[in-house]
Amino acid sequence: MPPPALFVDDRPSGDEGAPLAVLVHGSMDRHSSFARVRAELADSCRVLSYDRRGYARSREAAPPARGLDDHVADLEALLAGRRATLVGHSYGGTVVLTLAARRPGLVASLVAYEPPLSWLEWWPAHGGERQQPFGAASAAEAAAAFVQRMIGAERYARLPASSRAELGRDGPALVAELTALRTDPAPFAPEAIAVPAIIARGGQATPHQVAATDLLVARMPDARLQVVAGAGHAGHRSHPVEFAALVREAVALGSARDPGTVGGGG
Repeated sequence: MPPPALFVDDRPSGDEGAPLAVLVHGSMDRHSSFARVRAELADSCRVLSYDRRGYARSREAAPPARGLDDHVADLEALLAGRRATLVGHSYGGTVVLTLAARRPGLVASLVAYEPPLSWLEWWPAHGGERQQPFGAASAAEAAAAFVQRMIGAERYARLPASSRAELGRDGPALVAELTALRTDPAPFAPEAIAVPAIIARGGQATPHQVAATDLLVARMPDARLQVVAGAGHAGHRSHPVEFAALVREAVALGSARDPGTVGGGG
């Protein structure tokens, strides 16, 4: 079972046989960021999304997540034996890739959009050291710095004080997961992920995100690259139609590989 107080949005589909897609958000994000993607998928999939442990409405989920293994275990528990298409944005992409390597029988197909491979030596530290990627910053300061990198300092400064304080409460989860992702052993070997996979990035991806997605596509046995033109790292927010199209494509790939097994049932 997933930990108590984990917030899950698992609305039933009108079609009991509709394929199941599970959306996993990234660092300093929450399940609601997929709202427009969910709306685009409403007529084709049963969609489950959730706030990962430590974020937003799952901050009280206990015990606190120590690293990637805990988030992978939560995702596996939420599947409850169901086979699904897994869709991860950023850190969520690393979560779904790891589960696909460890429990391929649960994963019909996957989408990973700009997943961080932070255990690699060349992954940037953004001002901290490898063993302490946030330096001496407090959790709230780390959260503020992270969000400013994502949306820009000027936009961050325009956020209401209440919104900045709310984001600061996600700081402990951010520090725990990204520190562990740098310092723990590599969670998976790309060569071990044999399920049909779409590895995606935005047309405005940074050089290290380009390198990471290229590496995954080159080494995974059944992966293809998709580039969302004009999108940055938050492609699920800025380009929900295109992001939903990635999900539909992945669902189709999973159904073609193993017809009749991708569904919302048990």
